[in-house]
Amino acid sequence: MIVLKSIEELYNYRKGIQDQSLGLVATMGALHQGHISLVKKSINDNSQTMVSIFVNPTQFDQSNDLNNYPNTLNQDIIKLKNTGVNAVFIPNFKDIYPDNYAYQIHEKFLSKQYCGAHRNGHFDGVLTVVMKLFNLVIPDKAYFGEKDYQQLTLINNMVMAFFMNIKIISCPIVRENDGLAMSSRNLRLTPEQRKVAPKLFQTLNQNLSCDQIALKLTELGFKVDYVEKLDNRLLAAVYLGEIRLIDNLEITNQKVGK
Repeated sequence: MIVLKSIEELYNYRKGIQDQSLGLVATMGALHQGHISLVKKSINDNSQTMVSIFVNPTQFDQSNDLNNYPNTLNQDIIKLKNTGVNAVFIPNFKDIYPDNYAYQIHEKFLSKQYCGAHRNGHFDGVLTVVMKLFNLVIPDKAYFGEKDYQQLTLINNMVMAFFMNIKIISCPIVRENDGLAMSSRNLRLTPEQRKVAPKLFQTLNQNLSCDQIALKLTELGFKVDYVEKLDNRLLAAVYLGEIRLIDNLEITNQKVGK
């Protein structure tokens, strides 16, 4: 496995595999089995798989959240090597933002709702960094988890809007045994919060209206950001203390009302 720490190294690597299919898994590190499931899917689909690790400061609306984001880089590299990844790209801020974030990608509608409604500039940062990574890596396919369903939808729409020759592959949510959606932020939950956290998914599964779900989550000790429907998904974002958790599930036979 090659570790690429500069854009020049990335370009040289990319040049050497230009006749091979390349899958990209873009991450912010603190890797868990959800990330690894994306990596395995890419390895199965492509001749080469690259993982990027970059904690993107422009998508954090709170400095405290950025400062406390888990850093497990050494363990991440070991996990990726053991999984069979071909290359890991670990850029720094100046590599990704030589313009100091002067140029940005904005989406006018969906990015202002749900997760974007109370997180000023969050999706601008997400879309901008993903666009930059796509332009640098030039992958054939890029893999994203369905846990961040709004993000997945926005990235899909961005690729179509800008006629980018990249196929976005959506991958199912990976959960702990108790149903909690795997997330790097779960590492920051206290033991007591960790006991409460699975009740988010359990409540979403109870075939209640959005308002009823929000009320029940509040009674369970969550601070509810939103419970809403998007496409065929029931989306929710909540807080346990300072830790923000998101989850969603596909609406099948459920009759989910407001």
